[in-house]
Order: sequence, then C-alpha cells, then structure tokens
Amino acid sequence: MPTTSIPRMPARRALLAALLGALPLLLAPAPAVAEAARYELDPEHITMAFLVEHLGYAKVLGMFRAVRGSYRFDDGSGELSDVRIEVDTQSVFSNHAKRDQHLKSADFLNASEFPRMVFTAPTARRTGERTFSIDGELELLGRKQPLTLQATWNKSAESPIDKTYVMGVSARGSFKRSSHGMNYGVANGWVGDEVPLIIEFEAKRR
Repeated sequence: MPTTSIPRMPARRALLAALLGALPLLLAPAPAVAEAARYELDPEHITMAFLVEHLGYAKVLGMFRAVRGSYRFDDGSGELSDVRIEVDTQSVFSNHAKRDQHLKSADFLNASEFPRMVFTAPTARRTGERTFSIDGELELLGRKQPLTLQATWNKSAESPIDKTYVMGVSARGSFKRSSHGMNYGVANGWVGDEVPLIIEFEAKRR
C-alpha cells in the first residue's frame, strides 16, 4: 500500500520558520486612511465683497471686514467638506458712513437682531483639476436659502513668511436678497435684488 511521506525534521522546521516570519505581516493593522486636514480662514487675508446696483446707474461695491470660517480638505483626493463661513454683519463697509448705517438697519442687514450671516456646505463637487462647485445654504435675516459658490483652488504651499501650510482660494456666487426678506428698494428698482459675491481668501492648515 502507498504510504504518506512525512516531511523530515529540517523541512518541518523550515516550514514553521516561514509561518512564524509571515505572522507579523498577517497580524499587522491595516494602513490608516488619510483624513482631510482642517483649514481655518486667515482673518488677515480674506476679502468678502458684494456688488449691488443703485438706481440703474452703477453698482456699489461693499465688503465685510470681519469674517471667520473653516473647512476640511484633502490635497491628495481633492475632497472638500464641512465648509462654514461666518460674517459679522456689523462689519459691513461701503466707504460711506451714512450708507453703512443704513445697511446695518432693519431695511437691510438688521445687524442688531441678526449679527451673523452664515454660509454652510457639508460637501462640494469637484468640477475640474482645481475647480469646485459648493452647494450650500446661506442664512441671512434668520432665513436659510440655497447658495452655490464656484471656487478655484489657486495654490497650496508652505508660507515663506511664517512657515505655515497655506491654501489660497477664489470663490464667486450670487443670491437674491428678497429671498431672505430683504425687500427695501426692490419694487421701485432703487436697489438691485441680485447680490453678486466676491470671495478671496487664504486658509491655514491646522
């Protein structure tokens, strides 16, 4: 009858050594998945401006001088998420003191009752190598309405000034102020309803 051959002692030892050598690889934890880094808007390098038509003659350029915010971004995958931008409505500035007071009043921003204007977006859609469509919500005067920002990722690199890692972004969007209940001057055409937004900022990786 045929008999089953038993490996000799040296062969069995070699087999055991090979299994023991592979054991650390089998038990090693899976590589950690890289997480998107958190970025904070640099308050010293941000411009949030707007344009509003005045009586059909020309558009008034204004801005907000106090803006903060953050988001998450993965340089490798280009995944952008958790976008939040907060604007201090009392910081509105249009280079005309009387007009600025009017903009802060209940006719427009009602800054005493609503001191914050907030844009949030849980995710963003990549539309090109360095472009994104950010579909979110703008909360203004207590009302939330959809707002889409078209953003361009300009540059990411270590700052030569303070050695922090900085990301630069340009974004544009537009909304109707009447959709938030800001109706002053809309019916008679004195003040434009459509408000284009101009956003330029640098953000530091944390």
